[in-house]
Amino acid sequence: MRGHRRDGFHAFSEYDGFSMFENQRAALDQAIKKQADDYILNVNREEYLQHLIGEFCIEPLEIHSDGLSVSTHEEMIPAEMHPRDYFMDRGGSYPRDVLVFHLPFTGDAQLLKVRASTYSMSAPLINVEQDCITFNMINFNLDAQRIKQESESTIRSIETQNGYLTRDIESFNSSLRQHAEKIFDARKEQLLKKNNLIASLGVPIRESGNKSGTFSVPAKRTKAIASKPQPKVTDKGYEPEPTLDATIYAQILKIIHDVGKQFERLPSTYSGKEEEHLRDHMLLILEPNFEGAATGETFNKSGKTDILLRHEGKNVFIAELKYWHGKKGFLETISQLLGYLTWRDSKAAVVMFVRNKDFMAVLETAKDSIAEHENYLSFINAQEEGWYSYRFHLNGDKNREVKLAVMLFHIPA
Repeated sequence: MRGHRRDGFHAFSEYDGFSMFENQRAALDQAIKKQADDYILNVNREEYLQHLIGEFCIEPLEIHSDGLSVSTHEEMIPAEMHPRDYFMDRGGSYPRDVLVFHLPFTGDAQLLKVRASTYSMSAPLINVEQDCITFNMINFNLDAQRIKQESESTIRSIETQNGYLTRDIESFNSSLRQHAEKIFDARKEQLLKKNNLIASLGVPIRESGNKSGTFSVPAKRTKAIASKPQPKVTDKGYEPEPTLDATIYAQILKIIHDVGKQFERLPSTYSGKEEEHLRDHMLLILEPNFEGAATGETFNKSGKTDILLRHEGKNVFIAELKYWHGKKGFLETISQLLGYLTWRDSKAAVVMFVRNKDFMAVLETAKDSIAEHENYLSFINAQEEGWYSYRFHLNGDKNREVKLAVMLFHIPA
């Protein structure tokens, strides 16, 4: 009863899916390799990876069987296409009604030709007209029930094969990030080696006998500035930029967090303190655990509320400590902090002391409003309630990314 289409094809049977995925990976590789050296060295890694994933991931097909419709026309059908109980002159053609089923879909029609890793050997013959899969059924004997059964069987076959392909596509898409990271990082590392510049400066560590036993701190006193340059491209070539090692950044944040939790446990002791007094207390804990690269003085005061870690006159880490005064003040504090930073891959923290009784409401306001900041890039993770990590960029340059930790501590008045 199924019709013939001279210009049709067998659904999900024409091309090998494995080859399609390999070609897509190769195209991604080529996109990275053809970029200029300066671009790879300077582009914001996360933003570029997200662009690549969006560019080379594959969108699965969606079949909309609830939109099925049918049309009919008369067509000359060869004798050989008729059932055996029809006695026809061989070589002749006879007029028959042909039902054309129109099955809507969204996505790339070329995927209808791709064979999944799991597939059927008896794929239906289909065609594509605009945004519909079409297949024909010849009405030989006016048997509506049989036509209904066969059309439903064809649709099930199409949906099943698309399900197999969708599973393969989702597996490919989930692997794309790791593949893009591998190719991008390898290209960048090659460029850095070629220019005799290693991306980050290591931080030497030295024992200290002055560690506080109250807080979780590094077992060794750690040099906080990297020892080899991370490059940037200028008109005159490459210029090194120091960066704070991610492990050291995490250790600094952990100490700030532990001190803040002590403030929360003893509100009667700390609730009446000014911001700079709370800052000074944190400095007392931070200073014995870290050593600056060039001088013995690692953390510095700046203004009333800042904690700075500097290298060659520039800030590689800054923490801004403020009492919470609402959403507007919170976003202004972030802007103020970003204005102090100039190097890519800078690290920063905003520490808010909250006097409000409803601490949870303040947390929600902070989390909801931070994405409104014009330099906001994305949320990274939540270490715990009241400690959140974000990606921001420096003013006017999305390629100069800042890791920003936001910590809120409840010190009710």
